Amino acid sequence: MKHQSYASHSRFVAGFHFVLGTLLLAGTVASFINIWRHWADADEIMTKVLIALLFVCGIFLFWFSRQFPIKAQDRAIRAEENLRYFILTRKALDSRITMAQVIALRFAPDDEFVILADRTINENLSPDEIKKEIKEWRADHHRA
Repeated sequence: MKHQSYASHSRFVAGFHFVLGTLLLAGTVASFINIWRHWADADEIMTKVLIALLFVCGIFLFWFSRQFPIKAQDRAIRAEENLRYFILTRKALDSRITMAQVIALRFAPDDEFVILADRTINENLSPDEIKKEIKEWRADHHRA
């Protein structure tokens, strides 16, 4: 598997994020321009409105098809990291740690995890600060 680090851990699927996203955005803009240009054509306006509506629906599908699995994945990550913290310390992970901080902590190996989690509680480290503090990156190749 490809080595992950702070610089390379973001995940984008080019066909989805860039190609499909761009096509949907361009189609939505073009469909609204088409409505605006042909507003006076009462005979054909419904077709143009329906096409624009389909593109708007496509934008919503594009957005939610990523958000729903990411929310489910976030719940799994929180449970995994709570269990990992409990195994290492015999204490529950502090509830003041935000979801974004937990997600950042998942990249820390066990020997850095507890120290970083405690520092996160005491210093309110941002997710970006947490990731930058990790010395030995723990890759996650199974995320959505």
